[in-house]
Amino acid sequence: MTISGPPTLDDVAQAAGVSRSTASRAINGGLRVSPEAQAAVDDAVARLGYAPNRAARSLVTRRTDSIALVVPEPDQRILNDPFLAGTLAGVSEGLAGTDLQLVLLLARPGEPRGRVGRYLRSGHVDGVIVASHHRDDQLETELGLAMLPVVFVGRPFDPDPFLARGLRYADVDNVAGGRIATQRMIDRGRRRIGTITGPLDMPVSIDRMTGWREALSDAGLPDDSVVEGDFTGAGAAVAAARLLDEHPDLDGIFAASDLMAEATLRVLADRGRSVPGDVSVVGFDDLGVAETTSPRLTTVHNPVVQMVGAATSMLVDLVAGRPVRDARRIFAPRLIEGDSA
Repeated sequence: MTISGPPTLDDVAQAAGVSRSTASRAINGGLRVSPEAQAAVDDAVARLGYAPNRAARSLVTRRTDSIALVVPEPDQRILNDPFLAGTLAGVSEGLAGTDLQLVLLLARPGEPRGRVGRYLRSGHVDGVIVASHHRDDQLETELGLAMLPVVFVGRPFDPDPFLARGLRYADVDNVAGGRIATQRMIDRGRRRIGTITGPLDMPVSIDRMTGWREALSDAGLPDDSVVEGDFTGAGAAVAAARLLDEHPDLDGIFAASDLMAEATLRVLADRGRSVPGDVSVVGFDDLGVAETTSPRLTTVHNPVVQMVGAATSMLVDLVAGRPVRDARRIFAPRLIEGDSA
C-alpha cells in the first residue's frame, strides 16, 4: 500500500481490512471491536506510523488525555519548597506507563476566586490532583461540582462531606508525626517544648500541631508556646525569633517542616543557643534539607513521593473507569535520627 503524506484513519482502515468506524473504535479504546480486528488495526497503525489527531480523538472519546495538578501557592514556594518538588516527582512516577499528560495549574493567592474551578469544569482535563490546599481556596466545593475525578494530596477540612461527593485523598498521618517529633524531645528530658506551625488555614498544619499538643498533654507539660509560620525559611526565622522572645525558657522546638527547622537552627545559633545542648530541634519531611544542616537535623519522614504516587495512581484508575476501592490512603510517618534532638 502506497500513500502520500501523513497516514490517515482511512489509510489505517484500508490497510487493516476493516471499516473506518471499526478502526476508530480500535484506536480509541477497543470498545465493540473483535480481537482479530483490534490486532489488524494495531498492526496497520505500527506499519503506517499513524498518529491520531488528538483534537478529533477527544471528540470521539470525550477525553483530553491530560490531568491537572493544582497547587494553590505563590510561585516562589513552588520553586523552593522540597515538598512541592516531591509532589511533582510523585505525580510523574504515578503517570509512568500511561499516555496521560500533566497540566500544572498555579492558583496564586489574590487571583479571582473560581478561576481555576471554571477552567477545570470546562473540559480541559480528565481529572485533577490538588496539593497544598488552603481553606479559602474553596477547591473542595468547586471540584465537588465539576463532575471530574479528583484526588487531594492531604486530607480535606471536612472529610465526611468530601468523601460523600466522591472525592478522594492520600495523606501521611500528620497527627502521629507531630506526636513522634515531640515525644523524641520529651524522651530526651525536654520540658518546655514550643512549636512553629505551618499556616493554620491548612489541615496539614493543624494536624501536626495537634500531635505536638497531644504528646505534651500526655506528659503533663504546657502547650502554650505556639507561633504560626508559613512553611518558608524566611517566615520561620521571624517566627523562631518571636517564639524565643516570648518563651525564653524553651528547651525544645518542633518545626512543622524541615525548611522551617533549618531557619530555626540559624536563629538559635545567632542567639548563642547550642543545639541540642540548650535547645533540641525536630523538623518534619525528610526531603533532603535535614542532611545539609549543622547539626544534622532530627526529623520525621514524610513519604511524599510514595504518597503522591498513590494519589496519582488512584486518579489514573478513576479516569480509566476502573474501580478504586479505598477513598483514602494514609501513610505512616517515622522518626529519622539526627543530631539536633
